[in-house]
Amino acid sequence: MKLKTLVAAAMLCATPFAFAQTVTDSNGMMADANGRTLYIFDKDAADQSNCYDGCAAVWPPFMAKEGATAKEGFSIVTRKDGGKQWAYKSMPLYYYAPDAKPGDALGDGKGGVWHVVSMGKQAAATKSGGSSYGY
Repeated sequence: MKLKTLVAAAMLCATPFAFAQTVTDSNGMMADANGRTLYIFDKDAADQSNCYDGCAAVWPPFMAKEGATAKEGFSIVTRKDGGKQWAYKSMPLYYYAPDAKPGDALGDGKGGVWHVVSMGKQAAATKSGGSSYGY
């Protein structure tokens, strides 16, 4: 799929899920209330997203509603545009735009820096060099 088409699809896919607040276990993977798989990015820092612009088009952030409060290992990270993004164990959470249906996990291991969040296991990023977003 061409990147231009992928970016357009990501923008469309991200909108309906922008305010999802509930996470569930989908075959051992963390997912939103609609069953869409959630990921972490190794190049993020604790409580800080490093995925913007083209990266965020392919890896849309899992956004929090205004006034949302976190509990049980979750927190809310303020993005540089002022938006609020959910984090788990301090690591910001994302979708992968090409995941077309609930339970898809096509982004797991992408570029060696994107990982599905396993339920019950701590989400911990390993810091690696370079500037690739892995998409």
